[in-house]
Formats: sequence, C-alpha cells, structure tokens
Amino acid sequence: MKKTQQNKLNIQKAARFAVIINSLQVIAMLAVLLYAVFRPNPQERLVEIAVIAVGLLIVSWGAFLDIREAQNADKIVEQARMLEEAYGQLEDLNGTLRKQRHDFMNHLQVVFSLLELNEPSEAMKYVENVYGDIKKTGSVLKTAIPAVNALIAAKRQDCLEKGIALDILIHAGWRDMPVPGWEMCRVLGNLVDNARDALLEDEANADKRIALTIDETPGTYCFRVENNGPAIPRAMQRSIFQMGFTTKSDGHGSGLSIVEEILKSYGGGIYVESDDQRTAFIGSVPKQIEVVQAEA
Repeated sequence: MKKTQQNKLNIQKAARFAVIINSLQVIAMLAVLLYAVFRPNPQERLVEIAVIAVGLLIVSWGAFLDIREAQNADKIVEQARMLEEAYGQLEDLNGTLRKQRHDFMNHLQVVFSLLELNEPSEAMKYVENVYGDIKKTGSVLKTAIPAVNALIAAKRQDCLEKGIALDILIHAGWRDMPVPGWEMCRVLGNLVDNARDALLEDEANADKRIALTIDETPGTYCFRVENNGPAIPRAMQRSIFQMGFTTKSDGHGSGLSIVEEILKSYGGGIYVESDDQRTAFIGSVPKQIEVVQAEA
C-alpha cells in the first residue's frame, strides 16, 4: 500500500511538472510569434510567422498529449490503489470465512452430540444462539461483486468495534453493474465512513445506527446509506459535494466530491436528505447495458 501511495505521489508530481513545462513552452512560442507579428520588416515577417505558427501548433499538440498521458497515468495509479484496497478487503473476508467455517463445524459437532444424547431442546437452543452469527456471515455474500461484499464485511466489523450497528439490506445482486467493483467500494466506503464519523461525534446518541441498502429498479442500480445522527443544515446541503468542503478539523474535504464524480462519470448521481431523525445519501447509476439494447 505504501509503495502504491508513493507511486501516486510521484505520478502527481510528474503530471504537475508536465503541465508547467509544456505551458512554458507554449507561452514561449506564443511570445516569439507575437514578436514576429509586430516586428518591423514586413517582407520577412510572413515567412517567419508561418514557420513560428507551425512550431507553435506542434508544441501545443505535444503539450496536450503529454498532459493527457500524465493525467491518464495518474488515474491508472489511483485505480491500482483502489484494486489493492479491494484485494486486501477480500483477503480479510476470506480469513473471516475460514475462521467461521471452522467454528461452524464445531457447532455442528455440538448439535450432533446433543441429538445423540436425545437432547433436542438443548440442540435447538444452541442453534438459536449461533444463528445470529451465521446470518451475519451470509448477509455479506449476496451481491455479485466480491469487492463490495468484502467492503461490507470490513465496514460492519469496523462499526461494531466503535459501538455502531451497521444494518445491511441487500435487495438486489447488482449483476452487470457498469461501475467497476473497486470504484463502487470507494463510493460506499466514503459514505459509510462519513456516516460513522458523524455518529461518533454525536455523543448524546446511545443507539448509533447505519443502514446500507442495495437495490435496483428496472432502469437503475441504486443504494442508500442512512444514519440516525445529527441533521445536516439545509444551507450546507448545497455545499457538501464540493471539493475541499469539510466540517472536520483533520479532514481533506474530498470524499463526497469523489463519490459524486465517480457516479456522474457513469451517468448517475447522488443527493442527500436530512432531518432531525435521519440523514440519508441516495445514489444511483443507470443500467447502461439495457439502455443500449433498447436503442438497438
């Protein structure tokens, strides 16, 4: 992870350097062109202007290509970082599943022994006690996106450790989701983290809860991240998706703007509803495959 972050910093520096150098080249060529245009000796000016203009076009085109490639490289490094995060979450989920599989086998042995001892009522009580854990394990395996499943498991555990209940309501598998798994992890991860942080600051709330709902309609894939923390003032709701906006002293103010940027890049969007009872972020992306088929 540290290596990827270092690579991202290097790429960002290279991108900024490319923008500065190429901009200086274009400015220098433009200055030479202006000098040639307004210089005396009009007989020689036309040839010089033509040569310099061609040089300016070449330099400008090269600058455009350099800047575009630097930005593409920056985007690739960011995607690699998100893939690395998703892979780490999958590893954590795999470890949790192995542990729970081992525990499940032990539970089966206990139930089998109780039945052998003709204690069906005790066996039923034992099953009821472990049912909650088994249900939690199954609830993170319902989407068709392994990275999202891993993220949900990791966020559930993180919230549990901080005294927050994370309820997962999965009503759709999100098959053929046009947004890559690592980008949906970034979307959902940012929203759950924001909800968690808001609840942690609400010290008077003894029953801190977050609800993540995954659903779909005939035309869209949609989700909802809701918490029962303090309301977001109406005037602030227009600004929270802007880059740099934050209410945290140690925050960078980019999480929600990144979420909106990702969803918009796939034709979707997000909005917020907030009052004294709950705050909900509702997002969606269109089912692009179905749209293409309908137009064909």
